[in-house]
Amino acid sequence: MSRLKTKHLLGIKNLDREDIELIFQTTANFKEVLNRPIKKNPSLRDVTIANVFFENSTRTKLSFELAEKRLSADIINFSASGSSVEKGETLLDTVNNILAMKVDMVVMRHSSPGVPHLLAKNINSNIINAGDGTHEHPTQALLDTFSILDKTGRVEGKRVVIVGDILHSRVALSNIFALQALQAEVMVCGPPTLLPKHIGELGVEVETDIRKALEWCDVANILRIQLERQQMRYFPSLREYSQYFGINKQLLDSLNKEILIMHPGPINRGVEITSDVADSDHSIILEQVENGVAVRMAVLYLLAGIG
Repeated sequence: MSRLKTKHLLGIKNLDREDIELIFQTTANFKEVLNRPIKKNPSLRDVTIANVFFENSTRTKLSFELAEKRLSADIINFSASGSSVEKGETLLDTVNNILAMKVDMVVMRHSSPGVPHLLAKNINSNIINAGDGTHEHPTQALLDTFSILDKTGRVEGKRVVIVGDILHSRVALSNIFALQALQAEVMVCGPPTLLPKHIGELGVEVETDIRKALEWCDVANILRIQLERQQMRYFPSLREYSQYFGINKQLLDSLNKEILIMHPGPINRGVEITSDVADSDHSIILEQVENGVAVRMAVLYLLAGIG
């Protein structure tokens, strides 16, 4: 098999293990390309891609843009700020106007869950979900899972704990689906107020003691507190959160083993993770960023049907 079974990447839930493994095989190939003196690949030379971001983004948007440029695609960048959306234009009208410019693929981020799925039902272009509200963020989960594979040689059987604001995180849900598809064991850890009520029904372990979680895991993926999505106070203060759930060097050094530390960014240093952990040998945070470009190249390439 050299193609994905789906026309769109709307979420990890829509992928099976074969799809994920194909993406990872393709990612490994593109990672080699990115380490060459000439990093450009002509695969998408005749493909036009629109990056349609209705929500602020730095790392994801830059990563997609770089991936597209490395594949020689033509790029259109759209931001809702200062656009006709602010004048009352509907989402579908906005996208259809972009597609009238003969766009082949749309990379979309939106604050409302389900928007990429709505577009996929109404337009013919390939849709890639770059994050929809608190629902999913599939390429982040793919790069996170690939980073574990790349660093340790396997995902199956690994114990991975996702720590932090699970309730408001699209990264957590996509990571759970990706890790379980590859037979990893998954735990979530955080304050009870930041854990979804029925999260255990997804087949994950649930823990509210950070030390127990770290003693259990091989890999800890640390999520930031998403204050911009919180409509109320879920804990007394950031200081208290850091005291009970923050990862620091002293805590790591007290464990009887070494674990990998991951973070999808942006990092709130001194809150969920200290600088001496983020910059330590335990951390593969910068590897995640590097792998993100290769993963997104793989997704774009496969959805374009080049393989």
